[in-house]
Amino acid sequence: MSALAAAFGGSLGRLVGGMSAASAEATEVAPAPPAATRPLTPASRWSEAELIDACLDGSRVAQKELYTRYAGRMLAVCSRYSQTTFEAEDVLQEGFVTVFSNLRLFRRECPLEFWIRRIMINAALRQHRRNAPMLAVTENEYPEAVADEELILSNYNFTELLKMVQDLAPRYRMVFNLFAIEGYGHKEIGEMLGISEGTSKSQYSRARAILKAKLERLDQHYNDTRFQ
Repeated sequence: MSALAAAFGGSLGRLVGGMSAASAEATEVAPAPPAATRPLTPASRWSEAELIDACLDGSRVAQKELYTRYAGRMLAVCSRYSQTTFEAEDVLQEGFVTVFSNLRLFRRECPLEFWIRRIMINAALRQHRRNAPMLAVTENEYPEAVADEELILSNYNFTELLKMVQDLAPRYRMVFNLFAIEGYGHKEIGEMLGISEGTSKSQYSRARAILKAKLERLDQHYNDTRFQ
């Protein structure tokens, strides 16, 4: 995360600075709440509500804590939608800029993490729309479809599975993540990606077929090495 933090630091610093300036202007009109009402415990122990309030009040400590608290989990989300770590970090940076710019719009009707996660997914979709025409993966060696049986993924480690998902063609990777991981319906996915519901279903089936073939090859590799 050190490279990511360094890359994001400039944007976060500019954003934090802008927010702090805005907060300073606001205090000329309305006095800030008394210090006694602010959290006195370390930022890492603040509740979600305290963290949000402090961020909205322009606290750089709070903004840094919000980033630290959620960046790791959000990078994992971004990685599933991206083909490389560099691309995932770009999506994460763009997503957090959106988070800080729009935090006042968060209605607190769901956990903050859910709201941030949706922002990261939207950032990934924007990245996909920008990059998809330039990315291609040859998939002729894989079957066109797979029967609707469950894919058993618990026997494989996260790194192996992530690499398989990242290697999917962008259109398949987006649909697979949105349907299998995020739980969106194919109609919703079609609206998000600008494709038909039927196309979403077809691309999800194709993604599953590719992943199933790769898992079978991985199993065969494990069996071959085990008996050597």
